[in-house]
Amino acid sequence: MPRVRAFHSDQFVLPLPPGHSFPMAKYRLLREAVEADLPGIRVTEAEPASDGELALAHDPSWISAVAEGTTSAAQQREIGFPWSQRMVERSRRSVGATIQAARTALFGGEGVAANLAGGTHHAYAHKGSGYCVFNDVAVAARLMQAEWHRQHGQTRSMLRVFVVDLDVHQGNGTAAIFRDDLSVFTLSLHGAKNFPFRKEASSLDVELPDGCTDVPYLQALDDALAEAWARQVAAPPGLAFYLAGADPHENDRLGRLKISSAGLAERDRRVLRALRERGIPVALSMAGGYGRDLATTVAVQRQTLVEAWHSWQEWQARTVAQQRAAESAT
Repeated sequence: MPRVRAFHSDQFVLPLPPGHSFPMAKYRLLREAVEADLPGIRVTEAEPASDGELALAHDPSWISAVAEGTTSAAQQREIGFPWSQRMVERSRRSVGATIQAARTALFGGEGVAANLAGGTHHAYAHKGSGYCVFNDVAVAARLMQAEWHRQHGQTRSMLRVFVVDLDVHQGNGTAAIFRDDLSVFTLSLHGAKNFPFRKEASSLDVELPDGCTDVPYLQALDDALAEAWARQVAAPPGLAFYLAGADPHENDRLGRLKISSAGLAERDRRVLRALRERGIPVALSMAGGYGRDLATTVAVQRQTLVEAWHSWQEWQARTVAQQRAAESAT
């Protein structure tokens, strides 16, 4: 049975000190939930990103420092994890998962694919930050552009990319990496007073007040998408990355917003429908989620994957219809 593809790297558990605030177990719990009761999703272990792939978005000196364990104490504090070989491997594979999801969605004809982790949008070209070592979306976007050019050369225009970042924290690293790159449009919808406290300029930033609830959140999303489409009409994207953070949820320890589970499901439906209707393949990343009750975070991420599965089914039905119409025309 055909299934939507999802990639994981949860076998690499970081040796965190007792009492550390990062909910590392959520990745394993999400994969287990998907494998247990979402038969429409095929889960595959991700391959690691190579140094050459990482260098598409990161300074070689940063890649070497991470790989060789020569990052400073201050750099590791900014990341939030102590250095370990497992940290290196997990970071590479988290990027690799987004690469594989993007390649599956764009070149595999699937239209929709997912990384069960990823969304490491606080990583800059020259440093990590906020639990992010390498920027998976930035690396994957640049690699897909290179692979697109290699396949199509001068027969098609450059692959343009749309980053839809709905993690509750601004995607500062992604914004900085693509600041001068007109081929990538970055949208970030985030808490105004939340981390990072020094924001970078995305192509379009929408700041939300603490305590924002479903109705104003979804209206802000609709308005942002409408503006993003209007600004890209002359050069529409051929690939999207969707950071479907669970941390806007009302149960989240770090989110400061009050979005319900139903509100986040509707968010996912609206984003995926907008991309599907425009024929734009999408690679999803789960991004942030720090629920007071970890089971709630996993449930929110699981419902995102359910919506991704529904969108994938619609994409496949659309592809079949287009093929039949083409056959009838000939």
